[in-house]
Amino acid sequence: MSVLEKVAYLKGLAEGLALDPESKESKLFTAVIDVLADIADEVDALGENALDLGEEIDALSEDLSDIEEIIFGDDDDDDDEDDEDCDCCDDEDCDCCGDGDLVYEVDCPACGEEIVIEEDALESGEVLCPKCGEKLELVFDEDDEEDE
Repeated sequence: MSVLEKVAYLKGLAEGLALDPESKESKLFTAVIDVLADIADEVDALGENALDLGEEIDALSEDLSDIEEIIFGDDDDDDDEDDEDCDCCDDEDCDCCGDGDLVYEVDCPACGEEIVIEEDALESGEVLCPKCGEKLELVFDEDDEEDE
């Protein structure tokens, strides 16, 4: 039952009481029911406006989705790009291909263990071998790397 129907029901009940139209109570009931009817009309109009606005928002949302697809295209393929393995070592978390910090792999001259050296360590010029503890002095020439 809508608000308008409920107000109409109250108006019918008041008329069914057969109150004296000149009594104070009758005048009060009539005035209250009239105000309720006005409020019910406003609520009904607001409800219709809300439905209309909802339909407009849905239409705008669909239009916006179409525009986003035209401008940005399909982004589903871009999400899988980060999950690919490294090209040189088939490791997802590798940093040796430029995906992260630049690293170098060298063999320790003392024990032969392969050591991964980050670019930051090259600046200090020294690295300790994690296996044998041998102190390695590094000389890095950026011109040599550019020639290769």
